[in-house]
Amino acid sequence: MTSIISSVFRRLPKERQDQVIVLGYFVLGSVLYLTGIYPVLDHGDAPIWQRIALLFAICVPLLLRRKAPLLGMAIAVLPLAGDLALGLSAPILIVFGDHLYSAVLYSSRQVSRTIAVLGPMCVLVGTALALALVPSWRLAIFLVVAVAPFIVIPVWWAANIRQHRALLASERAASEQLSRIAELDRKAAVGAERARMARDLHDVVAGHLSAIAIQSQAAMSLKYPETVSKVLASVRENSVSALTEMRAIIKLLRAEDAATEDNVSPPRLAELSKLIESATAAGIHVEVHNALDDAGVELPAAVDLAAYRIAQEALTNAIKHAPGARASVSIRHSEGMITLEISNELAEETTSGDTGIGLLNMRERATAIGGSLFAGPAERGWLVRAVLPVEKIGAVAL
Repeated sequence: MTSIISSVFRRLPKERQDQVIVLGYFVLGSVLYLTGIYPVLDHGDAPIWQRIALLFAICVPLLLRRKAPLLGMAIAVLPLAGDLALGLSAPILIVFGDHLYSAVLYSSRQVSRTIAVLGPMCVLVGTALALALVPSWRLAIFLVVAVAPFIVIPVWWAANIRQHRALLASERAASEQLSRIAELDRKAAVGAERARMARDLHDVVAGHLSAIAIQSQAAMSLKYPETVSKVLASVRENSVSALTEMRAIIKLLRAEDAATEDNVSPPRLAELSKLIESATAAGIHVEVHNALDDAGVELPAAVDLAAYRIAQEALTNAIKHAPGARASVSIRHSEGMITLEISNELAEETTSGDTGIGLLNMRERATAIGGSLFAGPAERGWLVRAVLPVEKIGAVAL
């Protein structure tokens, strides 16, 4: 029954709740007066109607308990003084205690702290006055014990509730901030994954399809069947490689966990010969100087993949921007670093290499594993130099 009444009360608007509280105090106090269960320090000669009138006068300002609690408490001091003149009564003290409670709970933080400090001080001062003015010390102690709870308990209760509300608001703000941070992290992770997907798709599709387009065009102009057959075989190999790598990326996108990614074998620098064959079939003469074959250096997977993709993109750019030119690929290892250099001659009408997505992807791959990349004009024409660390490679996202 109590829970039902409490639930109905909480659903009421705040102004209606205050009206119900005022009405409840007035009805309960009137019942106490009419039944005679009210004296704290009664002179015994005050008519009941005067006490009920004072009760009404102290209950009405409670309508300001949320909007102007200090004003309501200041008004309530007058009927409290009148009741003190007639002899303290419990209903007046109860209602004035609610004024104190409202002032501590709904006022500003500074006012709330001031009242919380003044409340106990008033009790101490009242105790001293009671001991000094009341003839019997037993009566003085009785007055203090009877009155002090009506001051101390409302102030302590309101201060405690206010503190809990402040903690709740702080935790709610922290929770909202963590939610915003989590959302930003999620968006950043999605953005990074999309950038990775775009980089991989560009490297896979652009490299193979550029070779296919150039080789197909070359095949159309060739007259010797054996040469045409060799070029078409390279076209088919590039097509199959592109489909294989596209299928691997699609499997990664559809995978529910990271275990699938471990089962996909990424291209490695050891497969550089495929890139050389494709470039040669497209009309580029490539010289290779690979010092890793003799050094027997074991490259981390991240470095191996990054070096392969950089070489693939650089050779693709050479095919597109310098058809028929000479190119060279050099791989060196020294002091925990590998240096990958791809240089090519430039056609007469070409003044620069790729300055679009391909160059950005190469630089991102190098910096992602703690390396560096240079791409620009050189003595021979155009040079791409990537310096990649072999040791102390942490977790990276390529």
